[in-house]
Amino acid sequence: MRDYAAAMARRVADAPPPLAKPVDEIPDGSLAALRRRARGCRRCPLWRDATQTVFGAGPGDAQVMLIGEQPGSQEDLEGRPFVGPAGRLLRDALAEAGLDADRLYLTNTVKHFKFEPRGKVRLHRRANAAEQTACRPWLAAELLRVRPALVVALGAMAAQTLFGHAFRLTAERGRWRALDARTQALATWHPSAILRMRAPQRDEARAQLVADLARAADRLRR
Repeated sequence: MRDYAAAMARRVADAPPPLAKPVDEIPDGSLAALRRRARGCRRCPLWRDATQTVFGAGPGDAQVMLIGEQPGSQEDLEGRPFVGPAGRLLRDALAEAGLDADRLYLTNTVKHFKFEPRGKVRLHRRANAAEQTACRPWLAAELLRVRPALVVALGAMAAQTLFGHAFRLTAERGRWRALDARTQALATWHPSAILRMRAPQRDEARAQLVADLARAADRLRR
């Protein structure tokens, strides 16, 4: 059993993570060990103002991984991904699409909340390219440990991390792409982007999110 575990660890370590850009150093260890190590991450300055690291959550053998952009205020306080308003919209959409949220692995491209204080309110700010790059090893490690069959990128940041900076969400949303020999991925709207839209665009984008998630549910059943 020990030899088998060592062989599997080597196989995971040798496999390149399915990201658009290579990652030089990928943290090793189980998901639980990675989560503990990520709590002390100092790869970029975002940890200084954030409450805590928000690492991925879900079964280690999940067939589907959803990758968002970065935690929001509620996620920062609770330490779990997709627990705020965008998370509630996402879980409703997952249920409509026929996917069980408890059987998915949910994570973000960036693991710390970046914000601008406005009185008592913390306004979300997009992580810059250097901050995204600093966090990429954690995402690469998650992809290698979970090895999902399907990946859904929520929003442009996650999509470009997987497909490259030339990817345009509005033009290529909902199309399957091969990340490697065993992993297929598509990109769709991030729930937080939908929440910022006005009707009727908001209703249309929400319907597209549900349809894209249903594509994943359908492919999972094949």
